[in-house]
Amino acid sequence: MKTKEELIDALLDLAFAEDIGDGDHTTLSTIGADARGRQHLLIKEEGILAGVDIAKMVFDKFDSSLKMTVMIPDGSHVKPGDIAFVVEGPVRSLLQTERIMLNIMQRMSGIATVTHRYQSRLEGLNCKVLDTRKTTPGLRMLEKEAVKIGGGCNHRIGLFDMILIKDNHVDFAGGITHAVNSAKEYCRKNNKDLRIEVEVRNTDEIREAISVGVDRIMLDNFTPERTADAVRIIRAEGPGIEIESSGGITLDTLRAYGEAGVDFISVGALTHSVKGLDMSFKAC
Repeated sequence: MKTKEELIDALLDLAFAEDIGDGDHTTLSTIGADARGRQHLLIKEEGILAGVDIAKMVFDKFDSSLKMTVMIPDGSHVKPGDIAFVVEGPVRSLLQTERIMLNIMQRMSGIATVTHRYQSRLEGLNCKVLDTRKTTPGLRMLEKEAVKIGGGCNHRIGLFDMILIKDNHVDFAGGITHAVNSAKEYCRKNNKDLRIEVEVRNTDEIREAISVGVDRIMLDNFTPERTADAVRIIRAEGPGIEIESSGGITLDTLRAYGEAGVDFISVGALTHSVKGLDMSFKAC
């Protein structure tokens, strides 16, 4: 299995291949090979900055002679007019890396900003916002990193690092008990130390999940009122089991679910429909 660093490196290879192809002919035809310059990242919209570390990877991978000086690190609150970093080196390299770096940073900063907005709604509660697998293919590692930078938590990274038994699994497997027991046996046989979460739809399924023994229960498409009732049952009958709310939860309804007593709230909107944070890379 590839590491996070290997996946990001492969992503950058693809980004350079699809953008530069056999050469940036505009830059190659107008800028001398010996020309040197500097550019800075100018913030044009208020939000949470994310992707600075990845930007450095972009510059280093394309041209190790590029020198990046960071003024504002990942996770910082930024506003229009702020300068996040300055990069100096061959002008050709600056121009060829500009769009790839901006695409990554705008996307990651947009996700971090939205995540911060959601997590801020839960201030004072012992509840964390989670991302989902509703990510852009190929960009998952960057998008989930942006969620963490924005103050949220990652759910599972993919299908490999946690067992999440959802309603379709339950129905095809013949019920929660059979599905969970099968998952435990699978882990034992394959020497896998994986946490098990199960999605439930009603009180009977909650009690079945508690009785068979799971690490986390996901309350899918419950109202805040039903969530509060479910939390009381789980805390009383399954102490130690984590509780997650999921399904159609918005910024406006988030607080009500947190106040119902869940540990986590998963929100697909953190990654699947985010507007990038406005910024530009200008000569200075």
